[in-house]
Amino acid sequence: MLKYIVTAVVVVLMTAACENFLNRPAEDSYTTANYYQNDQQVEQSVNYLYNSPWYDIIRFYIYGSETMCGNVYQGQNAYSTLTVNGTDQDLQNMSYSLWAVNAQCNTVINNILNSTGTATEAVKNKAIGEALAWKAMAYFMLVRTFGDVPIIHDNTEVIKEASYNDVYKVEKADVYEYIVMTLEKAMELLPKDPNIGKYNRIDYYAAEALLAKVYLTKAGVSGSLNSGDLAMAKQLAKDVIDNSGRSLTPKYSDIFRLQPSVFQQTGENLFSWQWISTSGIWTAQNSIQSDVGLTGFSEFGDIWGDWKGPSVDLQDAFGVSADVEPIYRVDTDDRRAATIMMFGDQYPYFWVDRGGFDFYRFFFDDTYYPVGLEKNGSNKQWCCQSGANYAKHLFGCGADHQAALGVSAGRMCYQLPTHILRLADIYLVYAEAAFLTGDASSALEYVNKVRARANAKLLTSVTFDDIWKERRLELALEGDRWYDFVRRSYYDMDACIAELKAQRRSHWDGISGVYKDYVVSDEGTYVGPGAHPWDASVISYNPAEELTDVKPSMFTVPFPTEDVVMNPNVASTAAPIHVDVREEYKYDF
Repeated sequence: MLKYIVTAVVVVLMTAACENFLNRPAEDSYTTANYYQNDQQVEQSVNYLYNSPWYDIIRFYIYGSETMCGNVYQGQNAYSTLTVNGTDQDLQNMSYSLWAVNAQCNTVINNILNSTGTATEAVKNKAIGEALAWKAMAYFMLVRTFGDVPIIHDNTEVIKEASYNDVYKVEKADVYEYIVMTLEKAMELLPKDPNIGKYNRIDYYAAEALLAKVYLTKAGVSGSLNSGDLAMAKQLAKDVIDNSGRSLTPKYSDIFRLQPSVFQQTGENLFSWQWISTSGIWTAQNSIQSDVGLTGFSEFGDIWGDWKGPSVDLQDAFGVSADVEPIYRVDTDDRRAATIMMFGDQYPYFWVDRGGFDFYRFFFDDTYYPVGLEKNGSNKQWCCQSGANYAKHLFGCGADHQAALGVSAGRMCYQLPTHILRLADIYLVYAEAAFLTGDASSALEYVNKVRARANAKLLTSVTFDDIWKERRLELALEGDRWYDFVRRSYYDMDACIAELKAQRRSHWDGISGVYKDYVVSDEGTYVGPGAHPWDASVISYNPAEELTDVKPSMFTVPFPTEDVVMNPNVASTAAPIHVDVREEYKYDF
């Protein structure tokens, strides 16, 4: 954590002039003295906050936390058993990434405030507002992950005072108040122009949407639900819904496609990491497909994720099962196939130049791969024992990338955006806050709007459990579900523990043999479905990796060991301090 406070200024100067997702500034050598001089430079100064500092959070956020909540199976490890500790590399990278975001946001804000060029106040305000919104997002992730955390309001002050090894954890209730204060200032500075959001820049309504979700989370932090916080969550969410100019993207799977015009036309995506593949800057690109995709799915030899995938329990939630013959599988929800790739699925938006992607053939037909996409030694074996693989976070092959964007992908380098706050989430924030404040009819209306987009059967009445499940189905594999458990654990720990212990978090035995036998002849040649009868009796669910012991302490994770060694004040056993954040910290600009 602490070294990122010190290095932020250097990183900002190195990245301010790199190619970015909206504009390419002149390729000069910049310093704070000759940058931030005009509107274009000030706007470009925050562009990299939409990608590079977030890169090292990916493995924890996309499948570490998704394993903890029971959405992802990756065998039995510290994430599946909720026992991750401070030496875990993905946890360390996530922590350092979030502190880097905070430090770099602070530095960009200070640089803009101290600039002396011709940039207009409106452009300066918008850029500062964006940086504040990203800073709030970083703290929102920090407090929900670690609980009590330090507040580094201005890293230049910490550096000047050399106090970075002496900072104390602050009580999480105060951290939430700090996030609220930060977003209020961001909203004061950001414009309400809906066209900004449609081009994936943060505007007033994006910040307001995050504030609504913060209030819903903050509502339970005292141990019981605060009606005032719930009312604020409802009010803010409804303002975004009614006045932002945004709407749900009509087709659910389009949200996660490469073409910007598809998801930008509605402005559904409120906060997104906007990756770039052409900058030459490592960490500015998306590489999620490498970690969660299928070996041989692209031609770059950079994918190794087919041994992990959506859990049996998540499949249960969607009403499907990997032991059922695919021709009898019934999807009642468009979100299932857009989230979970299962044996027999067909995807017209992957491998488009070849007519689409066929998941019958992928593992078992060595002739299926075109030149450059060879599976490289396929042993004709289904890899993930949960019986499913990721569909979200995949862009396809190089031809898909080129056709969609007109630029090439590369090894661990592609431009598929990662959406971390969407309008559908805000519909469900509104629904939950409405339900918890006695307005069940409004809750039902907005749950059904989300379900209607997915072509799921509309509900005739709604319960809290309906809303809770709807959040899981809508946002699965997007890094959100673990944090739903965290916020609910603030006021309803017993329900969270009971649900986690009841999940089917383990694997199937015998699944690969049945799949192979179904499509491969006695001579070992792929012939397609029906080569042999489907024998479900060979498949059995093995509960060996389910959770049997869940404790309240498991809903927070420890700080990286390196940080605790440098500063014992952040140890799990160290007591946090109370801070009146509105007195202690000021955004007086």
